Amino acid sequence: MFRESIEKIMDNCDGAVAGVVMGFDGIAVDSVSRDSEVDVNTISMEFSFVLGQVRKAAELLEVGALQEVAIRSESLTFVIRVLTEEYFIGVALKPNGNFGKGRFLMRMAVPELMKEL
Repeated sequence: MFRESIEKIMDNCDGAVAGVVMGFDGIAVDSVSRDSEVDVNTISMEFSFVLGQVRKAAELLEVGALQEVAIRSESLTFVIRVLTEEYFIGVALKPNGNFGKGRFLMRMAVPELMKEL
């Protein structure tokens, strides 16, 4: 079920090259990659630690629970949406990818993904 949700997001978002549902512990539940140069599991695993730190900072600052993070580099934008205290979904986009639509599709996929967790 996770794969279907990830693929649906990727199919409907220009520039999406990979997606993952992962635990904050760095263990992937499911992932899809359509670009051999994008190792979404390794990228997500490394960013899961950073997300944990951002989540702690949000709690310390009392600004509310972390919902979404975007990390943009020269060759890739990685958009992350928190699903639960333990899991998140991430989508990797090429620089010309449709960032806004990716965010929207991830937000719309959350209820379906939550049913499966």
